[in-house]
Amino acid sequence: QVRLVESGGGLVQAGASLRLSCAASGRTFSRATMGWFRQAPGKEREFVAAMSWNGGNTWYADSVKDRFTISRDNAKNTVYLQMNSLKPEDTAVHRCAAAFAIITSPTNPNFYDYWGQGTQVTVSS
Repeated sequence: QVRLVESGGGLVQAGASLRLSCAASGRTFSRATMGWFRQAPGKEREFVAAMSWNGGNTWYADSVKDRFTISRDNAKNTVYLQMNSLKPEDTAVHRCAAAFAIITSPTNPNFYDYWGQGTQVTVSS
């Protein structure tokens, strides 16, 4: 079993930055592909970013590329999402997820085994 706990969300103005954290416990975090997804009210869950177990590969949604950066510290069992130049359309509950099997599509939420409860990010215009 894996427990994922997100933190770092909040209410900010457009153009501001936030750093989300996702602390993992349970299984060997260092072997997991980690992803960030988000869901706004009335919208479907969407992929934001993902990183392979060793940090060698990263994936980003086009909407956040060049603004968001995913990183991980396997010694601290934590994955981060640095969000810069935030826009009102980034407003959503952001959740981290862990996948322990080899996955062919890190952008697909169906491949992830464990999910956190999420942290709210609200960006005002």
